[in-house]
Amino acid sequence: MSLKDDRAGRLILSLRRQGVTDARVLKAMESIDRAVFVHEKFLDQAWEDQALPIDCAQTISQPFIVGLMTQALDVQPRHRVLEIGTGSGYQCAVLSRMARFVYSVERYKSLLNEAENRLENPWDR
Repeated sequence: MSLKDDRAGRLILSLRRQGVTDARVLKAMESIDRAVFVHEKFLDQAWEDQALPIDCAQTISQPFIVGLMTQALDVQPRHRVLEIGTGSGYQCAVLSRMARFVYSVERYKSLLNEAENRLENPWDR
């Protein structure tokens, strides 16, 4: 088991204890390497259940919030989802594992470019 797997496992257990119980949401979140979506200087905190700063005075949301919001959406495989505020692209990546299409809008060009690059390249590591 790798360090990433160990950290991901602990995070998923923590999310379950906090009320994120949808197995599809947990599976989607566990399958995505959150470290790909955080700034390099915060890599050691990538699997912590906390929001982390990204560029443009924005944050990558706390995993609990991502899980809770995604669970509340009850995303089904044939759904199309519109996300407002792409940010790092993490929430979009989670949604992409559950919905047929995800459309995401970002007002900051630099965040949009970075998120597009992350989402075009495999994030499973």
